[in-house]
Amino acid sequence: MPRISFPVLVLLGLIAVTLPLSLLAGRVWIDPAHTPNAAVILADLRLPRSLLALVIGAGLGAAGAAMQGYLRNPLADPGLFGIAPMAALGAVASFWFGYAASAWLLPLFALVGAGMGMALLALIAGRTGGIALFTLAGLMIASLAGTLTSLAISMAPNAFAMSEIVTWLMGALTDRSWREVWIAAPLTIAGIGCLMLTGRGLDALTLGSAAARSLGVRDKVLQAWLITGVGLTVGSGVAVAGIVGFVGLIVPHLVRPFTDRRPSQLIVPSALAGALLVLVADCTVRILPLVTELRLGIALSLIGAPFFLWLLLRMRRGLA
Repeated sequence: MPRISFPVLVLLGLIAVTLPLSLLAGRVWIDPAHTPNAAVILADLRLPRSLLALVIGAGLGAAGAAMQGYLRNPLADPGLFGIAPMAALGAVASFWFGYAASAWLLPLFALVGAGMGMALLALIAGRTGGIALFTLAGLMIASLAGTLTSLAISMAPNAFAMSEIVTWLMGALTDRSWREVWIAAPLTIAGIGCLMLTGRGLDALTLGSAAARSLGVRDKVLQAWLITGVGLTVGSGVAVAGIVGFVGLIVPHLVRPFTDRRPSQLIVPSALAGALLVLVADCTVRILPLVTELRLGIALSLIGAPFFLWLLLRMRRGLA
């Protein structure tokens, strides 16, 4: 039976403490003994939102750890592959054509967009299996998807559609229900499973591409599992919550010092740390005394941008 590492136990403990507290937090704090209809509010509003935060954060954290291990770049982020921008483009298309009014079509369009991004990435980069081509292909897809999204916003058929697109792209868990949980949870779990299958190959890559191949790692198989895992985790998150950035960049750096630094040992702790980070961030935006609730994507960007700058400065000092 595999041994559970100490960081995993600590993160599970923190999640076990934070999750019940998140059910009570909000503009109106819930007192289960005295708040009217407390059971309904907790079961139908607070619980699915908190679970969705855990699911999305876990997927983004695991994807970020796997990407940093594969690219051997501490600045790698799930958005780099172009899958998240393609999922966002699919969701924007549903707003543009007026299909977002249907409860299931918006997530479906986003998942189709993520699938198209995965297929395009595999088509371009899968022929040679090189990491450089893989990275460039992801950047090209992300740039193309971003350009098409901006075009869709500028040519929105009406002001309401444009407002809905912009608001959705900011990322949030407001008014999410069990429907979104049932969409995202199975896909995210499957995606994390795919990423865990890359662990041996990612460990071998730390020795170099040639050494990894000599150890029996097949580049195309490793890429296929990675693309599938990132596509499922990131695509499902974008499908139900919009763009939630920087999680995959931040959490691997936070948990790496507490592991043996092997990529295979970083995926699960990063998933748990990502889940905890998004849950805490969502609780924070709920309780801030603002006129309207701060969007989750904006809140995490306010954390992630200074963190990214700190990483750059630290890398610069290391090269000096």
